Amino acid sequence: MTDDRVAAPLLEARGVYRRFGAVRALDGVSLAVRPGELLGLVGPDGAGKTTLIRALTGLIDVDAGEALIDGVPWRRASGDAREQLGYMPQQFALYGDLSIDENLRFFGHLFGLSRAAFAERRARLLAITQLERAHDRPAAKLSGGMYKKLAIACALLHRPRVLVLDEPTNGVDPVSRREVWALLYEFVAEGMGVIVSTPYMDEAARCGRVCLVSGGKVLTEGEPTALVRDCRDVVLEARAPERAPLDAFLEGHAGVVAVTPAGERIRALVVPDAADQVREGLLARGATVVRSVPDFEDLYFSLAARAKGAREAA
Repeated sequence: MTDDRVAAPLLEARGVYRRFGAVRALDGVSLAVRPGELLGLVGPDGAGKTTLIRALTGLIDVDAGEALIDGVPWRRASGDAREQLGYMPQQFALYGDLSIDENLRFFGHLFGLSRAAFAERRARLLAITQLERAHDRPAAKLSGGMYKKLAIACALLHRPRVLVLDEPTNGVDPVSRREVWALLYEFVAEGMGVIVSTPYMDEAARCGRVCLVSGGKVLTEGEPTALVRDCRDVVLEARAPERAPLDAFLEGHAGVVAVTPAGERIRALVVPDAADQVREGLLARGATVVRSVPDFEDLYFSLAARAKGAREAA
């Protein structure tokens, strides 16, 4: 992987703000992706991920700050600089009545590829996406995972240096999700910079670096394992014959950040100062209680709660 201490960013946001009417969709966001890096934008629907991606790719103007491609603001970027970008939106529009080959050929024409260049790139992309055997199948008859892989192949025909994917695994089966991520690792190993957004917290661990996004802000940024390790709150898992008393107790306790079901257990994220009190309250209601290791979802809830508290106090 390229040393990000010396590599210049391929795609960057510097203090970006964007409003839609009264809604502040982006609130001072800064981030960058460098060669050989896989950066994940992780957050639930409505967090601002798609708006951020559209700003990063020059599809919308920003109200303040700058979005840059290869160090140049989009408004001044040359055609050569813009061609460094490959982009796949959430709803990538392939032509359903065209085959895989025909869709690739169509996008090859859009990118102005020569016949020889297209033939070489088509062969490689079909090989790495494992779509060769289905090359004559209409796009409308592809599975969700195959459709997404074809969309990625179309976005890569012009050999961009940075690839931006907006929720590429949304709506595909678990096997296809793994295959899409395997593709991304191949591209990163070859020196490409990749930005991928996802609402799935478990996918954060697949990224080299993540930005957790909420309310148009970056809550935190860094290497996934280190971020989870530094989670400040405590996770308690409780099990009892009757869950209703536990639910009522946890929902009414000010020290509880979030409560989620986990099979027969209840998983409670609790601020450290309240951990002993919450544990005793659960035990008093007939529960067995164990302390668990935080995961990425816990980290997100922890940071989002603190950000909400800071906004309300301001």
